[in-house]
Amino acid sequence: MKVAVVGATGLVGQVMIKLLEERNFPLTELIPVASEKSVGKKISFKGQEVSVQSIQSAIDLKPEIALFSAGGETSLAYAEKFAAVGTTVIDNSSAWRMDPTKKLIVPEVNAGELTKEDKIIANPNCSTIQMVLTLAPIHKKYGIDRIVISTYQSITGTGVKALEQLKNEQSGKSGEMAYAYQIHENCIPQCDVFMENDYTKEEMKLVNEPKKIMGDDSLKITATAVRVPVMGGHAESINLSLKNSFEVAEIKELLSKTKGIVVKDNPANAEYPMPLYSKDKDEVFVGRIRRDESQENGLNLWIVADNLRKGAATNTIQIAEYLLEKGLV
Repeated sequence: MKVAVVGATGLVGQVMIKLLEERNFPLTELIPVASEKSVGKKISFKGQEVSVQSIQSAIDLKPEIALFSAGGETSLAYAEKFAAVGTTVIDNSSAWRMDPTKKLIVPEVNAGELTKEDKIIANPNCSTIQMVLTLAPIHKKYGIDRIVISTYQSITGTGVKALEQLKNEQSGKSGEMAYAYQIHENCIPQCDVFMENDYTKEEMKLVNEPKKIMGDDSLKITATAVRVPVMGGHAESINLSLKNSFEVAEIKELLSKTKGIVVKDNPANAEYPMPLYSKDKDEVFVGRIRRDESQENGLNLWIVADNLRKGAATNTIQIAEYLLEKGLV
């Protein structure tokens, strides 16, 4: 079982390699892949030093699985080349997510859609994953009519350059800017580029991806995505309009029984999810669960997860684990 990690030196790639070791993924050979300038660098894995390879070298080795986290352009250029030699690609970029011929997977929600024929599998957007994991059981039981999303997204979603910008600003140094504005002591209401409708690309991912994952194009969704000076962990305020009546206690019980979710909701003791609490954890944390008293069948939720783990690397590896478990690779 040879596994390639494409983008091995990036933030998500590093977490993928860490998780392959933590979760004791049954591979016999790790193939770390990065840009030409990183070829030959050493990556530590299970106490050994492994050399970074070029992407073509990795294709020639015909790995059973390739985990991609090197951006959309790389995925579009090379995912099909891996697939052509029999590799199953699980891609963490946005390149294939809305392609109608590719599956978009949150394992706890829709892994059952996967077959041996799926050679390129899309991993959803980080903010989508934590939201859909929470909303899928609610939608199944009560029906969701409308979703209003406000996100508070860590700078780690942008990458190493954003981390450096924040650290420089905190220490009063000048340096390369990942954002058009200062992020230290600031919130920027722009994640990714603006589109023709004045929503950002990130906001439209939150609108479109849940419909595909939950198999319901009738969902009415709107989103505002904000970048905040937090070093790890995305938070979301979600307002739902449900089709059927509910009790808040029932919602809490339903989510408590949902695999991958931890309900942390005790207002009397000021207990609720926070990015600090989610750091380096694989679960999605849900709290501030309360009725929206301004409308019938309205519900408010606060959802937090580590965007580099469940929002990216963990979800990708869980897909790979499912494929192995079901004999699909």
